[in-house]
Amino acid sequence: MRISKIFVGFVSIVLMSSSCTSFSKDKKVLNVNKVLESSVVKIKKSANDLNDYTHFPRRIRKDSTNWNCVTVKDWCSGFWPGVLWYAYEFSGDKDIKKQAELFTASVKEIAYTPAHDHDIGFQVYCSYGNGYRLTGNPEYKKIMLAAADTLATLYNPIVGSIHSWPSKKQYPHNTIIDNMINLELLFWASKNGGGERLKNIAISHAEVTMKHIVRPDYSAFHLGSFDDKTGAFIEGKTHQGYADNSMWARGQTWGIYGFSMAYRESGKKEFLETSMKMADKFLERLPEDGIPYWDFDAPLTAETPKDASAAAIAACGMLELYQLIDDEVVKNKYKEAAISLLKILSSPNYLSGDKNQAILLHSTGHKPKNKEIDIPIIYADYYFLEALLKLKKIESSELSSK
Repeated sequence: MRISKIFVGFVSIVLMSSSCTSFSKDKKVLNVNKVLESSVVKIKKSANDLNDYTHFPRRIRKDSTNWNCVTVKDWCSGFWPGVLWYAYEFSGDKDIKKQAELFTASVKEIAYTPAHDHDIGFQVYCSYGNGYRLTGNPEYKKIMLAAADTLATLYNPIVGSIHSWPSKKQYPHNTIIDNMINLELLFWASKNGGGERLKNIAISHAEVTMKHIVRPDYSAFHLGSFDDKTGAFIEGKTHQGYADNSMWARGQTWGIYGFSMAYRESGKKEFLETSMKMADKFLERLPEDGIPYWDFDAPLTAETPKDASAAAIAACGMLELYQLIDDEVVKNKYKEAAISLLKILSSPNYLSGDKNQAILLHSTGHKPKNKEIDIPIIYADYYFLEALLKLKKIESSELSSK
């Protein structure tokens, strides 16, 4: 097990307050505004180069400097509109807002198309959700409610969870850890006219995931397979990780963020405990440089790729935890951990600078299939911006309350 000397003190839930500063020791202060300002410049320039609003940036290949785009049916289609909304939120730039509106409009069909997989939350909540939050456009609300109803059609009440990848027939019913993030659309819809049923589906899904996909040591399988007729758990698999029993980095962070959000929306304390323990497991196993490899159990060589996207998602989840926990020592642990991750991601080792159109370098999509390895991927940029904006709001709120 590769355990960082920096992070070894975070195995336990409660730490001495002096330990909580170790993340930022001997490191430069994170200038959130500066990173966001430079990111907005890049985003606006990229947006000006993108003229087809039906195609969405997903990755930048090693032989290119420009975004490679995908259609709306790709699971990543909502992230670029979300990036634009975040850039608009920070800058107030009306040109960026216009781009966000145009790309968001192209996602509409997802809400009204029969569901083929669980990614409707990623596609619609990241685009329309951010747009509605920032504009209050009633048309956006209507589309989000329709999308939530479409997502709910994948719910199997016998299993108690949403069916992931229904087109893949290896098992009658699949549920993946990624799907925890899609639950936010259901929780939102339940509060905004969609009814209690959607909240109940989200809670049930989180409970099934917690029971069967989160392991006793608080690492996670990528996928749990179930008998769709009896609800019985068949086995856990880790398709995008190194092995079925390994700790796939991004999957761990989907759990950290997903369960913190599920607690925020439901108040069920077992979700909070699960998120915290998954976060502690993540921090316990971080390598010395503070950014996870694509899988914590993959053989470590000079070519083993990192996953910046996992670090960005983890930062989002830990900033959620900071806002949900009462104990000052414990909550500050997660805030300092998030700041540490964001500092490293904001360094020349991870910021792309003038290398290409992306913000972050060094993400890994699907190593076992040799896809998207050590390249910029759009969801890394999305969650990086989200985490920076979360931190900015937290610090602004705390400053104004003093």
